Amino acid sequence: MRRPVALLAGVLLTGALAVPASAADGDEGFTIRDPRITESSGLAASRLHPGIYWTHNDSDDGPYLYAVDSATGRTVARITLRGIGAPRDVEAISIGPHNEIYVGDIGDNLGGKWPYVWIYRLPEPKTLKDATVTATQYVVKYENGPRDAESLLVHPKTGRVYIIDKKEDGGHLYEGPATLSTSGANVFKPIAPVDLWTTDAAFSPDGRHLAVRGYFGGIYYDWNGGDLHRKSRLEVPLQGQGESLTYSADGTKLMYGSEGTNSPVQAKDAPDAPAAKSPSAAGGSGSTDSSTDSGVKYGAVIVIVGLAALFGLRRLRRRG
Repeated sequence: MRRPVALLAGVLLTGALAVPASAADGDEGFTIRDPRITESSGLAASRLHPGIYWTHNDSDDGPYLYAVDSATGRTVARITLRGIGAPRDVEAISIGPHNEIYVGDIGDNLGGKWPYVWIYRLPEPKTLKDATVTATQYVVKYENGPRDAESLLVHPKTGRVYIIDKKEDGGHLYEGPATLSTSGANVFKPIAPVDLWTTDAAFSPDGRHLAVRGYFGGIYYDWNGGDLHRKSRLEVPLQGQGESLTYSADGTKLMYGSEGTNSPVQAKDAPDAPAAKSPSAAGGSGSTDSSTDSGVKYGAVIVIVGLAALFGLRRLRRRG
């Protein structure tokens, strides 16, 4: 006789814990489901295809980019890069003006021994399907010698390319030439210190802010044309090997990714974004998501109604 009451309690509890449909949107986070993506090391939100995120494997995969649908976590297109050499250590991806994708083959597992590294540029496909796309390859050198790096970012307004090197005690933001050239090496020069062991970075869609992440933390800057002004720390989620970061296409979220099979991409409110100025998000990127708050409130109402129903059933049974 207790089974109907127990069943009702289970249903009510499930409803209370369920997240509303609005919180299941891709920009609330998702899991990369493609078994071919085992070392997602870069992440970039498409502006041409809403809800699509571009990623790639770290190394030993080939000249491939993957378009992942954040609504399902499934790959909807794999792009093969043509016109480049064999990728060595692809670590970053960014989308610049005119929907052009930049890929940073800038890692150096030898600790900064490669005399040069590469950047690949290609137009973002207008149709999402498996295809081969011709890319332009640029040779990159650093003014102060070789170094390891995992962060490549393209300013969304100027199209200028930047790299942040990866050093445990902090590195530097490097600025490339105003226009990359296929003739000779493109020399990147240090213009500002970055006090973080950096694994990725991203510009806000309006180009006014810079978010930088590491394994265990992050920093949020005002851009100021490259004259960085540190505003706050970012509350970076604890991940197995957190190596990727991008803004959502609308700039309201920071999306944090990690290496590994079935790796999660977790969302945090972006500082200074419209959604982050609501009372529920006053704490910036470390604050609780407004949709999560809605889910909690929604669940609390269900629990209250459910308890009332349970007590009512028990009272009716006693009267019977």
